[in-house]
Amino acid sequence: MKTVLVGVGQAGGKLTTALASFDEQMGFNAVRDALAVNTASADFQSIPLETLLIGQDQVNGHGVGGDNELGAKIMQDDLHQVMSALSSRISAETEAIFVVSGLGGGTGSGGAPVLASRLTEVYDIPVYGLGVLPGSNEGSLYQINAGRSLKTLAREADALLLIDNDAWKDSGESMSEGYAAINKNIARRVGILLGAGESPECVAESVVDSSEIINTLRSGGIASLGYASTPAAEDAAENINVITSTTRNAMLTGGSLPGATKADSALVIIAGESERISRKGVEKARKWVETETESMQVRGGDFPIESNRLASLILLGGVERSERIQRFMTRAEQAATEAAEVEKEAPDDPKETFQNDDLDGLF
Repeated sequence: MKTVLVGVGQAGGKLTTALASFDEQMGFNAVRDALAVNTASADFQSIPLETLLIGQDQVNGHGVGGDNELGAKIMQDDLHQVMSALSSRISAETEAIFVVSGLGGGTGSGGAPVLASRLTEVYDIPVYGLGVLPGSNEGSLYQINAGRSLKTLAREADALLLIDNDAWKDSGESMSEGYAAINKNIARRVGILLGAGESPECVAESVVDSSEIINTLRSGGIASLGYASTPAAEDAAENINVITSTTRNAMLTGGSLPGATKADSALVIIAGESERISRKGVEKARKWVETETESMQVRGGDFPIESNRLASLILLGGVERSERIQRFMTRAEQAATEAAEVEKEAPDDPKETFQNDDLDGLF
């Protein structure tokens, strides 16, 4: 799928960089161009992509401090700059646009839905969101931001591919190591999805191309990606069970939204050397996904790449029924309620806190 990426905010810029780097490393040439947009100039220091600083007249390059309402306003005010920067990157061969962002911060969670809305108005190609949920241990502000952004971005984009920040972070990792690992995992999964059908080296027996991805995401709403890989035998006949078990692992343990198995539609991609891919194994894997998702719209195919391993990638469309989504939205709503109660109980004049007799001063 020939794609243009636009990363909004700090997390969006870093993830867009990881996606573009993976695509270049694998030689897929699926990512045709990329742009990073932010309100904080310091966040551009580690971004090798083309960048665009917005909101300079309001925040002077210092970011929005987690205020996603301000992030949305700045994007709305500076939309003409962003759309102008993207217009030269989106060509007749572009098959989709991905708006990439972290959903818990300020610039990304606020700006991404605004940008996605305008892009869908202007371009007659799919505009997808790629959003990362904050971890369960991150603060209430991030949960509230993400809940509001998720609802809006899922509505404004043609589909929202959602990543749970807790899905691939190991407990022993530092914060920076954790985010780097998450970006690497996302880049591998999304990169293979976009690269399917774009590699000029090999021709698949059962072609997976951009139309398969678009049709899988046609129902809109929230989507997820599952992935797993394992060493494979040289003889395809010996890999029937390898393919089916790897597909089960991809769905049940390697998903971007753990526990999301019921879906409106699905796409199963088996990647590896053509000689190692069993057609019977691919069909058995597809039928298993059909049963597990309770969907009759399950597509499948192979993606030939040079590797002694076989990988299974599963794209699920319409996973709003996921318990993970319901739990997250409940947590976001609770955080919003608690924040409102704290604000209600706070004195109108903060100085009153220091002008009562409830606590003696030092002298």
